[in-house]
This record gives sequence, structure tokens and C-alpha cells, in this order.
Amino acid sequence: MRALLATLCFSTALSLTAVAASAQQAPRGLGDLHDALNLMPAQEAAFRAYAAAVTPSREAEARQEATDRMLPDLPTPRRVALIQAAMEKDAEDFKRQGAAVNAFYAQLTPDQQRIFDRETVPSADAPPSSAPAENEGSGDRLRMPPSSAQRPD
Repeated sequence: MRALLATLCFSTALSLTAVAASAQQAPRGLGDLHDALNLMPAQEAAFRAYAAAVTPSREAEARQEATDRMLPDLPTPRRVALIQAAMEKDAEDFKRQGAAVNAFYAQLTPDQQRIFDRETVPSADAPPSSAPAENEGSGDRLRMPPSSAQRPD
């Protein structure tokens, strides 16, 4: 029974880590979103701050890659500790990103908010994954339309 419980906890932690990792994938379509919103010049700085906040940092990407590399070689208690630490850091990132979304959203007109809502709604048929297909997102994050948007430096 204890082994079954431990296995369940570990597999749940792994799936939550995958969901958190998918939330940190670079948002697709920031350029298309920008164009669809028809932003006013006074809103441009807020959009740039939003885009910078929702684009994963090199640190977050490196942290995820290191976690993925280390997990198979660690004994279970250390795997659980590593997953917990990664999830805590992912939660911090998500909180920061959520605050940026809310701050940007508050700068939009009601029509722009409707466009933002429509353009970023998660796809109902998209399964959660750490590598969403083009123009799809996991059920737990914003979906961004496809674009050639690059990470701001």
C-alpha cells in the first residue's frame, strides 16, 4: 500500500512538473496578438512589459533542462525533492506572469479585452503537454496564435 501511494505521489508530481513546464514554453503569436489588439501608442510599453514577462527566461529553460537530465539518475527521495523545488520555482514564475497578464489586461479597452480573451483562450481539445503543437496550448495556460515572435533580449 505504501509503495502504491509513493508511486501515485511521484507520478502526480511528474505530471504537475510537465504542466508547469508547458506553462513556461515561449508564448506563440505575440506579434499576431499585438496586431489583433490594434494597440494605441500609450499601450505599447504595457505590451512590451507583458511580452517580456510571459516569455520564459533562459534561466527557466536551463532549470527545466537540468531537472529533466537529472531525474532519471536520482534515487526517489531526491527526485521528489527536485520535483518539489522545480514546482515551487515554476509557481513563482507563474505568479509573476499572471501579474503581468493582469497589469496588461487592465490597460486594454473593453473591445481589446474581448480580442485578448478570444485570442488566448486555451484550446478545448488540446491535451496538456510540455510541447504544445503549433497554435495549441495546454488546458492550463493561455494559448497564443502562431507567430515568428522572438524572445526579447
